[in-house]
Amino acid sequence: MGVSQRQFADLWGKSRGAVQKAIASGRIRLESDGTIDADKAIAALATNTDPAQVRGKEKPKGKAVPEAAIRAVGDTLRESGHAPITGGGTTFVQARTANEVLKAQERRVKLQKLKGELVDRAQAVALIYRIARQERDAWQMWPTRVASALASDIGADTHQVQVALEKLVREHLAQLADIKIEIRS
Repeated sequence: MGVSQRQFADLWGKSRGAVQKAIASGRIRLESDGTIDADKAIAALATNTDPAQVRGKEKPKGKAVPEAAIRAVGDTLRESGHAPITGGGTTFVQARTANEVLKAQERRVKLQKLKGELVDRAQAVALIYRIARQERDAWQMWPTRVASALASDIGADTHQVQVALEKLVREHLAQLADIKIEIRS
């Protein structure tokens, strides 16, 4: 059974006008008989009320901070040599310090880029692959270039020497292909 708007205002600790505003804004729904189900209304208010809009003593001291953000602040402070976060919480000063450290790191990276001390990761990877491809192509052409000279030095058939060298070069290139290059960012 529902309660009247005035009774709900008393339960909620607000004025009847506040209840009417909550109904008008859709934060509270009236039952079909025009009364308010107090349990449903309290639950609806908890989910439909913006904490930033709450006035008075019910206003929260701060929005909940995701755990990942707190860990990121702690990691930044530890990396920069500042005191680690203790007690499971982060103070405003610690968060602000972490923010300033990150800004300084970002500025340092921009300056290093401007000075030409840093290279673009994508360009570096492309360069490494281009050089590796050129090296592979040079090795694949090598048996053809040296087979006749080697065959005449050892008195063997040029074609057999070239085929044997090509086989060995392919095996060696296959071993080199297993090497994984890791470029950290």
